[in-house]
Amino acid sequence: MFGFSGYRPSNLWDEMEKLHREMSQIVTAGRGGSGPACSVYPPLNLYEDVEAFVVRAEIPGVDPKSLEVTAAAGTLTIKGSSPRLDPKAEVSVHRRERDHGKFHRALSLPQSVDPDKIVASYKYGVLEVMLPKAESVKPRKIVVAE
Repeated sequence: MFGFSGYRPSNLWDEMEKLHREMSQIVTAGRGGSGPACSVYPPLNLYEDVEAFVVRAEIPGVDPKSLEVTAAAGTLTIKGSSPRLDPKAEVSVHRRERDHGKFHRALSLPQSVDPDKIVASYKYGVLEVMLPKAESVKPRKIVVAE
């Protein structure tokens, strides 16, 4: 049997699993989490056109009534909780990739938005927030005098 740096292959896999757990804890802490209850970090996309910014966050299984979406001082904040979906006690879990628990995501917006016109909707597990740009930052056509 061949080894790597003194490790037998089974020990190498154990070390890789340990490293994965430690890296997950570091990433969770960097996202504002403080442990398993705050480890959910929904992925999102931010789009922009001339009129508005659009944020789409993947948050499957969340009750939209439990979501808290706020916009203040150039920051969009999304808070909520993703339910734990436990299988029956007599099954063996082979892979668990969907996280659960509380989440809190704050996103800085590149320009000012009109807070009175922000609209949020939730469909098929995707939260969409439409953030119209403030009139002061929209491009204006300048008339050239003759």
